[in-house]
Parts: sequence; structure tokens; C-alpha cells
Amino acid sequence: MKFIACSLLLATPLMAQEKKKLYPDAPQIPGWPYSVHDTTRPQPRKVESGGAVSVSAPSDAKVLFDGSNLDAWKGPWLIKEGILVAHKGKLSTKEEFGDCQLHIEWRIPAEREVSGQKGGNSGVFFMGRYEVQVLESHSNETYPDGQAGAIYGQYPPLCNASAPQGDWQSYDIIFKAPRYKDGKCIQPAQVTVIHNGVVVQAAQNYMGPSAHQKLASYPKEHPEKAPLSLQFHGDPIEFRNIWIRDLGKYDQQSS
Repeated sequence: MKFIACSLLLATPLMAQEKKKLYPDAPQIPGWPYSVHDTTRPQPRKVESGGAVSVSAPSDAKVLFDGSNLDAWKGPWLIKEGILVAHKGKLSTKEEFGDCQLHIEWRIPAEREVSGQKGGNSGVFFMGRYEVQVLESHSNETYPDGQAGAIYGQYPPLCNASAPQGDWQSYDIIFKAPRYKDGKCIQPAQVTVIHNGVVVQAAQNYMGPSAHQKLASYPKEHPEKAPLSLQFHGDPIEFRNIWIRDLGKYDQQSS
């Protein structure tokens, strides 16, 4: 399997001046000239991908959804013709995970009317806290830290590898849980995201659990493991071929 890396397109001052902030009172992100959900932030350049990279579950993976049932989950989502459809509230795994590798395929229905964050919105939440955004971003523009492949409210993807609305897309994600000692985070959560075969987050640290219009920060207490969650944002986003590998057990074997 070949993966492609990409980088952000830098905006000129004129480009930034042409746009107005959607949330003018949002806090500024430390170390950056941008605020949370800043619409003047540079839009990631578009990269044409081949769409979803479909990968079968390896032998040591836990299959979370194969089109047949929701036995691995808690929540009222629907299965239609072998496809998982977002419906009424979040969907969370019964099992808890820390360090893990996730494969998930998703699709924004072609007939959906999408505008900004409305119409084609969902998210993958590691430990129920750390979001990788799911959104229609092929022809729909929003604040860069809220588009597909973004670490929501923190980091835009390195580039926009979105397939057209109505096509299947894939995420291959490696997530590392934060490390705590004596009530303090000593190593932040980290994620690598491969969108349709394109690297859009490369070992990027989270500033803290995901939040809307707020600066992320780490709490004093944090579990070692927690369920994986999928977000219902009012839109019937579709999912298929979801599997996960627990990487924590390999850490234990090598220690």
C-alpha cells in the first residue's frame, strides 16, 4: 500500500484579509497567529486521491462492524443493506481502548445538502475525547480546523484528500493515548491519520481533549483506556468496514 504525504498551502496576507472570522471572540491558539475555528486560516491544498483504501481486518484485529450486526457497540444507530447509518446520539464501543490502530470507511450521502459544518458532519472520537473530524470537504469549505481529517479545533489536515460527496472514503489512524504521572499529563495524545491513502496528520500531538470554540487542555485525571465513539451531528453519515487493533498489548510485550 502506498501512502502520500502532503503539506499546507500557505495563504498570502491578502487571502486572509478577504475573509472574516466566523467566531471573532474565539481564543487564539498558543504559538499560532490563528484562533480556534479561524476562517482566515489557510485552506489546505487539495490533493486528488483514489478514494477509499479498503483494507480487510488483519488476524489480530477486533472487527467492530462488518455489515452484519452492532454487537461491538452501544447506541441506537441503524444498519441498512449492510451499511451503518448515524442515528440519534453517539455510538460507543463496549470495549475500551488506549493505543490503537483504526480502519474505518465512511460516506456522505450524495443527496445531502451540505453547507459548512451542516449536512455532512460526524467525527471519530478516540477514548470518547479526541476527535478526528468527518465532513464533506471535497467541495464544501469551512474553518480549516473543522474539515475532514482535522484534529477538531486544533490542527487542519496537511492537505485536503477528500473524495467527491457520495463516494466512499477511508481513514487509517494510529492513535497513542496520553501518559499521566502524579495527576499531570507528561506525554500528550498523538495521532497519525491517513485519508484515502494520503497522510494528513503525521504524529501530531493533541493539545487536549477536543472542544468547540475553546482551547483544549488536559484534565488532572484521565483513564488509561476508554471507548471509541462515533458522533451523530444530526446527519445520517454512513460507515462500513470498521476494525481496530489494540497496540497497548504490544507495548506490554516489549517492556
